[in-house]
Amino acid sequence: MPRAFITGITGQDGRHLAEFLHGRGYDVYGMVKGQSNPRAQSLVEEMPFVEIVPGDLADLPSLVAALELAQPDEVYNLGAISFVALSFNQAELTANITGLGVLRMLEAIRMIGGTQNNPIRFYQASSSEMFGKVRETPQTEGTPFHPRSPYGCAKVFGHNIVVNYRESYGLYACSGILFNHEGPRRGIEFVTRKVSNAVARIKLGLQHELVLGNLDAKRDWGYAGDYVEAMWLMLQQDEPDDFVIATGETHTVGEFIERAFAEVGIDDWSGYVRQDPKFFRPAEVDLLIGDASKAREQLGWEPRMAFSELVATMVQHDLATEAAKAGIAL
Repeated sequence: MPRAFITGITGQDGRHLAEFLHGRGYDVYGMVKGQSNPRAQSLVEEMPFVEIVPGDLADLPSLVAALELAQPDEVYNLGAISFVALSFNQAELTANITGLGVLRMLEAIRMIGGTQNNPIRFYQASSSEMFGKVRETPQTEGTPFHPRSPYGCAKVFGHNIVVNYRESYGLYACSGILFNHEGPRRGIEFVTRKVSNAVARIKLGLQHELVLGNLDAKRDWGYAGDYVEAMWLMLQQDEPDDFVIATGETHTVGEFIERAFAEVGIDDWSGYVRQDPKFFRPAEVDLLIGDASKAREQLGWEPRMAFSELVATMVQHDLATEAAKAGIAL
């Protein structure tokens, strides 16, 4: 059976990807940092088919050891300091893990054999945040980068070093420039999950307000479960390349809030939402919308879950989860 090695496996995308690959007959190895990691234990309980491997994107020898143990055919580098707001407070850590971590993983692959004799295929999780202050709309694979956060800057380095290793050493290395992708597995610190969870708790009488920053920021939101299929498809092509993965639709944070409250029967949500300057970014990304024409044509990939269904899925999941925790019958 083919073998896949995933960094960031305890996150939203890692778990979706592990499920997807397991369903396709892969042996799945997931890298987890540290001993007695509580997130690793949760992962093992949810997905007992995953083989946990210790490793750290800040430590090259540990990556070499992890790859030698797993002997993968495909490596998916999803691990990162991935919360944009945190990157402003921990810029050096973000650069080290989200940026230099990509370099270390590529170097580890090259050291153990990522050439034609042992063609490990590599996927890098690039981000629409690289476009930042966008130069054109919609954004494509050729749109110039103008990142507006330490996270975006680190992702640009990671993206460019993938291109460099592909061109310099002949590695099979791809980057997926994924636009925002969400779902019930999204971390509670991200705005979409913060909204869906708060709306559920407000409906149940467990919370009274939702405090956010910029409600006018526009994003291209898709479903994470759809997007991991695109990651896999990139590594099945004859030649490595980079692809934008997006829905081609944009919605404001305010629209997401409105749909979320409507899902629980609350039409006038203005009294429940308060803006706080502390949640505004030092440099805002106002509009992101991707053109995934290349992925549609070359990969045969299409997003399946619509925006309205995505919001409904997240709210209903949080409603059921919060009700169960509180012992409230729905």
